[in-house]
Amino acid sequence: MADLAAARLNMVESQVRTADVTDVRIHDAMRAIPREDFVPAGKAYLAYADEAVEYAQGRALLKPRDVAKLLQAARPMPEDKVLAIAAPYAAAIIETVGASVTRYDEGDLKTPPGSGYDLIVVEGAVSQPPAAWTAALAVGGRLAVVEREGPVGKACLYVKAEDGVGRRSIFDATPPVLAGFEAQHGFAF
Repeated sequence: MADLAAARLNMVESQVRTADVTDVRIHDAMRAIPREDFVPAGKAYLAYADEAVEYAQGRALLKPRDVAKLLQAARPMPEDKVLAIAAPYAAAIIETVGASVTRYDEGDLKTPPGSGYDLIVVEGAVSQPPAAWTAALAVGGRLAVVEREGPVGKACLYVKAEDGVGRRSIFDATPPVLAGFEAQHGFAF
């Protein structure tokens, strides 16, 4: 157990802080939350590695660096109403900030439960986020997700305004694509 606690501290110092994550709330949460609790038994040794770790079939936790950078860009606040889609570790981090989090990891992930979210965060990549995700945001709400069709994806932040939705790329990332969110390639006539 002491080895995992040391690995958790080392993860923050060597993977998170060195990646320009300066939000101390994220540092503190990642130091306190046992990441091994989110991976299957027998894979605890992978919890603090610099890689995405599968926690269920077709679902993986983002690399520590990637989840920290994504959350820093999303800026979760205590008053936020948050939806965590296939994002158990990110949800735990956001909860330490004091936000109200709905965890959504079962069923049709393309159709979120409810609406009016200030923040939606997704662990795992999608080829393209479903329109229902941005539709579920409140005005001023943010969607933090990695878009990936090829070998390298882009972490993106969407922000909903009165007159539409804006998008900006934040950083490169290579998480596995969530099952059911793969790119659909075909022929065009």
